[in-house]
Amino acid sequence: MDALDVLADAFGRAQGDAQRAVAGLTADELSWRADDDANPIAWLVWHLTRVQDDHVADLAGTEQVWTADGWARRFDLPFEDSSIGYGHTSEQVAAVRVDDPALLTGYLDAVHEKTVAYLRTLSEADLDEVIDDNWDPPVTRGVRLISVVDDDIQHAGQAAYLAGLVKRRR
Repeated sequence: MDALDVLADAFGRAQGDAQRAVAGLTADELSWRADDDANPIAWLVWHLTRVQDDHVADLAGTEQVWTADGWARRFDLPFEDSSIGYGHTSEQVAAVRVDDPALLTGYLDAVHEKTVAYLRTLSEADLDEVIDDNWDPPVTRGVRLISVVDDDIQHAGQAAYLAGLVKRRR
């Protein structure tokens, strides 16, 4: 197994974790907040998918799945299409409501598919390419991908934890 296979496996695990967190939940359960300012499952899964879509599209030099495939229109959220959730206020977090859980998982699957397809275009040497020299040390393609998958795994774990709390409340 090479580094690209490891990355594809890690992204697949994050996708599976997020899918399981959403499975069997209603729209109200996806939007439940542990307190008034907590992130709900819908926002967490939307956000992790938006970050992955944004960052992988940037690396690949392509349009995001969010806009290219009409997901922004289907979600119909009250913010700019460029929003990925970073810096959202509590009110903006609450605005990410999903009536059909399949909308969340459909977008997640589409972004995962694009991510894996992108990974298949790379060589291991491509992972060492510096893509952002505004940092010390400069950020390589591999470091950026690890950063994205780390964010995905953390948010998928948070969503899974909340899903457990939601199910205990039933």
